[in-house]
Amino acid sequence: MSSAPTNPITPAGLAALKARYDHLLGTERPEIVEIVSWAAGNGDRSENGDYLYGRKRMREIDRELAHLARRMKAARVVDPADQPDRSRAFFGATVTLADEDDARKIVTLVGDDEQDASSGRIGWSSPLARALRGATVGDLRTVRLPGGEKEWEVVAIAYPPPVVPVAARA
Repeated sequence: MSSAPTNPITPAGLAALKARYDHLLGTERPEIVEIVSWAAGNGDRSENGDYLYGRKRMREIDRELAHLARRMKAARVVDPADQPDRSRAFFGATVTLADEDDARKIVTLVGDDEQDASSGRIGWSSPLARALRGATVGDLRTVRLPGGEKEWEVVAIAYPPPVVPVAARA
């Protein structure tokens, strides 16, 4: 079994989850509560669009807040800059791949809560990320995709530079 946590997330990914949570809790929800309170004071609630929409939106916000809270609680922060073995593809690695036609693709292995395929950030539990785990430059990895299997060669592996403590720089 891998030594990586079951729900890894980068420090930036966790910061983004916290920012979304704080925005919902501190900004959006209070605004909706104010609208619902105002609308409730206007009489018949059964035909009051502001009231009905506000209550619906408040339920959506509360659901998202609960989801974000669960994800943040389960998350285990892994800083890719601290990776000791930079010759292999592990969590946080940016991997350059080439297919059989030498078409290049660059992906970064990130937590499932921070994946964004359009920007090349693929989730740790995705089929491609699972296939790349532990790969070294020159390895061929086959990925099972809905349209069939595809083979990729690992061309390069990079990690963010290690963070040097301020005291060590002086």
